[in-house]
Parts: sequence; C-alpha cells; structure tokens
Amino acid sequence: MSDAYKKAGVDINAGYEVLKAVKQLSGNAQLGGFGGAFPLAAEAVANEPVLVAGTDGVGTKLLIAIAAHQHTTIGIDLVAMCVNDILAQGARPQFFLDYLGLGHTDQARVKAILQGVVAGCEQAGMTLIGGETAEMPDMYGQEHYDLAGFAVGIANRADLLTPQNVQAGDVLIGLPSNGLHSNGFSLVRDILFKQHGYELSTVFPELGHDLQTELLRPTKIYTASVLPLLQQKLVASIAHITGGGLIENVARALPAQLSATFALGSWPVPAVMPLLARLGNLSAADVRSTFNLGLGMVLIVHPDQVDATLAALAAQHQPAYQVGQVTVGATPVVFQEAAHA
Repeated sequence: MSDAYKKAGVDINAGYEVLKAVKQLSGNAQLGGFGGAFPLAAEAVANEPVLVAGTDGVGTKLLIAIAAHQHTTIGIDLVAMCVNDILAQGARPQFFLDYLGLGHTDQARVKAILQGVVAGCEQAGMTLIGGETAEMPDMYGQEHYDLAGFAVGIANRADLLTPQNVQAGDVLIGLPSNGLHSNGFSLVRDILFKQHGYELSTVFPELGHDLQTELLRPTKIYTASVLPLLQQKLVASIAHITGGGLIENVARALPAQLSATFALGSWPVPAVMPLLARLGNLSAADVRSTFNLGLGMVLIVHPDQVDATLAALAAQHQPAYQVGQVTVGATPVVFQEAAHA
C-alpha cells in the first residue's frame, strides 16, 4: 500500500483484513466486487414484481455503543431499521448493503460491528451482498463511526400494503418492541447524561439492570412474525414505529378521515419509558411522539381476519396485543384512557 496514505491516517491493509473477516462471517465469498449481485429465486419472482427499498441509520444510539465499548448488536439495529420499513410495505426482504464510515479501522471493533450486521441479516432472512468501509480520519474522531444500511425486498404490486386498504372498524394489533429500539436517543442522552449526570453503570430498581444493558437492547426484527401474515394476506396495513413514535408512524398507515384509536393500558409499556418521562418532565405528547411506548409494529387488520392473524403470530411465538381500532375521525391517532371500575 501507499506509505504516504498510511501516514495520512488511512490503513488500506486494515480494510482488506476487514473484508476477509466479513466474507467469513457472512459466508458470501462474492463480497469485494464493485457491485453486489443477487439472483432472484423462482419463488421470489412476483407476477407483477415491485422492488421495495429502504435506507436508514442507527442515529445517536451509536454514541452509547461507543461509550460502552460494546459494538456487537448495533449492526442488528441497522438491519432492523431498514428491513422493518420494507416489511411494513408488504415486501419480502431479499438483500442488504451496509456503509461504515470511521476515523480509525480498529479491526476488532469493525468485526464486532459487522457481526451484528450479519446476525441481523440472518434474522431478517436477507443476504448481505456488499457494503463499504471508509476510513476518514479527518471526518470522524479516533473512536467515532457512523453506520447506514440499504435493504431491498420484493412484492406483487397488488399485494403492497397501502393506507387505502384500511377501513373503519379495522383492529389494531400491536407487536411489542424490545425497549427503545433505535429512536429518541438524542432526548434519552440529554435526560440521562446531560441533565442528570448518570453513568452507563447506573442501575434503576424499575429496570433491574444497568443503563448500558437497557439502552443497547437491539431493535427487534419482525420478519419471521410478519412474513406469514403477508403470505396469507391477513394484514391491511402496517406501521413500523420509529422516529415520531406512535403518533407520526401510525398516521402514515391510515387514509384521510380515519383515525387509529388506541386503548391505553391494553399493552405493557417498558419501564424505561415512564422513567424517562419522570426524569425529563416529559408530557404525554412528548412521549407518544418520540418513543414507541412498547409497540415496535402496529398491524391494521380487518375484523374477520383478527383470529387468523393472532393464530399465525402465536405459531411464530410472537406476543401480540389488541390495542385499539380504526374509527372515523379527522385526528389520525387518538389515545383513550382505560375506563375505571
């Protein structure tokens, strides 16, 4: 390699070693070309095929991973943020590419990050067909890095999930999240570390473990649970609950003049969310528009398909809750307090 380039802070040989490691981790010997190739299997080719693509990152949750020196699950977050979006469109995930930009190629750290990406792809039933690792010492600090991903799925055009499939009287079925997932971390970090000065080692009784464990829970990937529903055409629309919380994301799954009415108390809320609300003096609107409140996906299902949907989810050992219904109304998302006895 160029000795001058290494003196400038870029170690190309380290990048080659990373590529070797990714090939071993993924089992894909074709990685390393100028582009990734993915053959569509006969069963994946739709009658009127539509490719559905999604791209996303992990956001400032990366700063938690960096501070904790714990990088093995952040790649799962990356895959989840992308693949759950294309599932919500009704697409079967096919392949994934990643981008890792960093200040210094620490091979052990990069391997840990990419182990998570490979594990996420396995959970999502996707193939990792390529990516890029870019060492940019003047762009990032020595310990800092950023992650982005790109997922592609396929669907029949007629099977795409759109808001137009939704009707008044449809039922909202919530799939639980694995905690905060990968959203709202700028607010989380502000409350916990800037406002109050807590450490990652701090243990809150209501959590039962330290903040590092709680904050680095990987985002749940819903492929195994949702694909059977798509194959059986049981779902009218899906909302993946990411940035914007329940309010913004569920609204995206509804047509105009219909409202998703949630019955508060019909599903469990992870303890970290009321804890953050208390410590940050957050309003109910703040919490609902920032965090997932314990629901990583909301399925909108016609009433006559509810039993079949719940049975299919149970067959995948996926917990699910009936959390409300679709009503006529101008406000897209409404929260109803539980009735008192």
